[in-house]
Amino acid sequence: MAFTTWKATLSVKVEQLDQQHKRLVDMINDLYEAMKAGTGKETTETILSELIDYTLVHFADEERLLTQHGYPDIADHIVLHEVFTQQVMEYDNKIKAGCSVLTLEVMMFLQTWLVGHIKCEDMKFSQFLNANGVK
Repeated sequence: MAFTTWKATLSVKVEQLDQQHKRLVDMINDLYEAMKAGTGKETTETILSELIDYTLVHFADEERLLTQHGYPDIADHIVLHEVFTQQVMEYDNKIKAGCSVLTLEVMMFLQTWLVGHIKCEDMKFSQFLNANGVK
């Protein structure tokens, strides 16, 4: 059973961003499965690093679209991305330093943040981008 699932209610109605959001959900599930299976520190670190890298690509794409179309709340949205990135990097650094392990707490943070961010923050720009011809 998946740790988190993609639902139509998470769609921001922008194909590129929806596909990226789906990929992030899949990556969180991959990370959860690796953690649950106890596949080892190296495997979970690799998956977490890939998740971080992909998240940065996604944020850059999202911010580029919002900037390109003049989204008025872009600065606030970027700050949310930066805060998330900083928190995940702290988890990653602690795990790599051996000070922490990947736990259900970290998984819950990733899941809650992603779903909450999409539902509360990304939905704010959905209609804006659609009105500007971005689908």
